[in-house]
Amino acid sequence: MSTSRPAGRTGVLAVLVLAAVYSLLPVWWLVVSATKDSSDLVSSSGFWFSGHFQLIENISDLLGFQDGIFGRWLLNSLFYAVGGAVVATLLSAMAGYVLAKYRFRGREAVFSTVLGAILLPAPLFALPLYLMFSATHLVNTFWAVFIPSVVSPFGVYLSRIYAEAAVPDELLEAGRIDGAGEFRIFRSIALRVLQPSLVTIFLFQFVTIWTNYLLPSLMLANDRLQPVTVGLVAWKEQRGQTVPYNLIITGALLSVIPIVVMFLLLQRYWKAGLASGSVK
Repeated sequence: MSTSRPAGRTGVLAVLVLAAVYSLLPVWWLVVSATKDSSDLVSSSGFWFSGHFQLIENISDLLGFQDGIFGRWLLNSLFYAVGGAVVATLLSAMAGYVLAKYRFRGREAVFSTVLGAILLPAPLFALPLYLMFSATHLVNTFWAVFIPSVVSPFGVYLSRIYAEAAVPDELLEAGRIDGAGEFRIFRSIALRVLQPSLVTIFLFQFVTIWTNYLLPSLMLANDRLQPVTVGLVAWKEQRGQTVPYNLIITGALLSVIPIVVMFLLLQRYWKAGLASGSVK
């Protein structure tokens, strides 16, 4: 028994190392490739730096290319992702809290509908949404991408599960005895207890909106409204003709940075909330 444990640990460690290499290798290739010009991308090794480090020049050329359209794409993605994630988190928290703490007719039917929406693939909603927004003349506007982004069935599900486990009914009753209204109880008590789930929902929704391609490509024809995902794919189709390949690679690298930064900024609140919730 004692001799099998080290072997088992070595096997687990080997699997984890392979998984880490598999996950980080594309990131390494992206970072290395963003430091090269178009000729070096073809002639040199894809996994090591060339003699000329050109990352700064690539970023400068990228931000000035086509009248700075890439910077506009990044701002559009930030507006869609940050705004949509904030509103989706608040709506999910309210809906999940109501489903967890209030008894009303049809509650389980509503929750079953939410679960069904989670199970359905998101691309199935693209065409109905397009037809709906086309009928309301919202296609090719900011709202055509923003409004669908504020709905998160997964966020509602997570909020309900977490509220049932972390928000005690006695705490809510104490607030009612003190004369607090229902909205004040939710705002002052429930939201604080729900903090770990709120951070999780925000991060999940932010990444979902930031990486979404199908919906904005279907809804938006104006390139000044498009997010960075759609813009980079359009550039990729013009690779080597009107758009240099090194600018596409550099743009892909810059498009990943906001996701990493958002996670690094919020992970301490996530961990702190989880720790305080375990103590409670």
